[in-house]
Amino acid sequence: MQKIRNIAIIAHVDHGKTTLVDKILHSCSVFRDNEQKGDLILDNNDLERERGITIVSKNVSVQYKDVKINIIDTPGHADFGGEVERVLKMADGVLLLCDAFEGAMPQTRFVTQKALALGLKPIVVVNKVDKENCRPEEVYEQIFELFFNLEATEDQLDFPVIYGSSKQGWMSTDWKVPTTDIFALLDAVVANIPSPPMLEGTLQMQITSLDYSSFVGRIAIGRVHRGTIKENQPVTLIKRDGKIVKSRVKELYTFEGLGKIRTTEVKSGDICAVVGIDGFDIGDTIADFEAPEQLPVISIDEPTMNMLFTINNSPFFGKEGKLVTSQRIKDRLMKEMEKNLALKVVETEGADSWLVYGRGILHLSVLIETMRREGYELQVGQPQVIVKEIDGKKCEPIETLIVDVPGEVAGKVIELVTQRKGELLIMEPKGDLQHLEFEIPARGIIGLRNNVLTATAGEAIMAHRFKAYEPWKGTIPGRLNGVLISMDKGMTTAYSIDKLQDRGRFFVDPGVDIYEGQILGEHIRDNDLVINIVKGKALTNMRASGTDDNTRIAPAIKFSLEECMEYIQADEYIEVTPVSMRLRKIFLTEQQRKANGSKS
Repeated sequence: MQKIRNIAIIAHVDHGKTTLVDKILHSCSVFRDNEQKGDLILDNNDLERERGITIVSKNVSVQYKDVKINIIDTPGHADFGGEVERVLKMADGVLLLCDAFEGAMPQTRFVTQKALALGLKPIVVVNKVDKENCRPEEVYEQIFELFFNLEATEDQLDFPVIYGSSKQGWMSTDWKVPTTDIFALLDAVVANIPSPPMLEGTLQMQITSLDYSSFVGRIAIGRVHRGTIKENQPVTLIKRDGKIVKSRVKELYTFEGLGKIRTTEVKSGDICAVVGIDGFDIGDTIADFEAPEQLPVISIDEPTMNMLFTINNSPFFGKEGKLVTSQRIKDRLMKEMEKNLALKVVETEGADSWLVYGRGILHLSVLIETMRREGYELQVGQPQVIVKEIDGKKCEPIETLIVDVPGEVAGKVIELVTQRKGELLIMEPKGDLQHLEFEIPARGIIGLRNNVLTATAGEAIMAHRFKAYEPWKGTIPGRLNGVLISMDKGMTTAYSIDKLQDRGRFFVDPGVDIYEGQILGEHIRDNDLVINIVKGKALTNMRASGTDDNTRIAPAIKFSLEECMEYIQADEYIEVTPVSMRLRKIFLTEQQRKANGSKS
């Protein structure tokens, strides 16, 4: 009997997965007493820390009593579902975390469905029971109903439930009786999660994630499915398409605490990292040298959205980034495809542009933001949903949208969503909020978040997930207002911005370099307006005091990358550089825009 447990922690975004892993690591004394611990230990890249979300799944292990527990922390956002789907293959059980107030959210359903389909044993953790208005019993009932609807087996329906607060560091079998530690949860893991089966026979191991070291290159991570893998062992790498490559294991590591330790052999059921195998991809099988057998290839849900990525050809090209050539951008996108399974890159007819397919706006924006920080300059077009023809009908992706808002503004939200072909399915009270559920085309969600947050004074909580492809719902109104476009290049002046404030809201401050064709603000009407904000005040030789108008300028609107992606239209690009983000028209001069028939 192996004393190993492999568990994945799954939940909706922000329900406390990474915080719980912190507490498990602290409780099992992974750190020395004098070590700097910090919090959200596993969210270790800058983007994850800034956004407060997990983007890439991570492996750690702890020793509890005499059992080694391998823990896989997964992302909670639907856009990173591809990440969750593949790492669940390494687990024998899951900890399903649920917020004691919010209950089962769209992403909870998505990850639970994947886990139950793989036959994993669940333990439900009702987290954040220290919140006011929390309703642990109702949430427990809700999750039971969710499992039942997802056709869980009798064994899966008979799940243990643990209550607690990851933040305060306690778990208990009764939410009314707080404890002082989280050992109740670890005891439940040891008692309920099955230990991995010892499968005898020839080696089989599927690569489910990657690591990279500047010393040894790419490292394959996966769980040994059958047999034993040893250091220096000759092996066969079976590619996803069945192609066979002979190779050899140079070094083997298992996970211990936050790091890895070198070992000579790993038996079936444990998770390990393999160094020395070249040219592998996620989903490939490492098998026996003499008699290789392939494991079923990981299938990932298809992308639902694409965007055009192209080189930066604006007048400010190359001023702020180092990596600007089409070859550099192409190599970077191809490299991303190796580890990001839900991403697809397709070459277009132009030599310097590519269509990048992903799961949603956040999935694509994280890639753009990462590239930008690495020193790349590029331009991206408007996100487009992927349309399919099913049984001769034009079909588009439909999403389930959940919005929790204060009751007095629920009407505004319903109005905004129904304008975009959304359909209200459920409306019920939830604590002091109204809980609204809609079905809406994925096209309708692009640009919706901004409008909803404006209408609800920032109080709406929105979440959505892909439901299915359904027949096309018709046209959806785009942006209502036109934009203000620069007619000249130079530096913006406060004098000109002040004089044009009645024309719309500006996105640029005074004293900024701009170029012809750049989008400077939003027009108050529905057409585009070409303006000059480079012009300074004409100087006179009058010395009379008090004739100067004092300029009073409203602060410029600053968009995040996702907001830019939701804002632009089909004839516009976002120029992304390591230093700045600018919105621009594809055709920079007014003459070109007229010749190409775009509104101006």
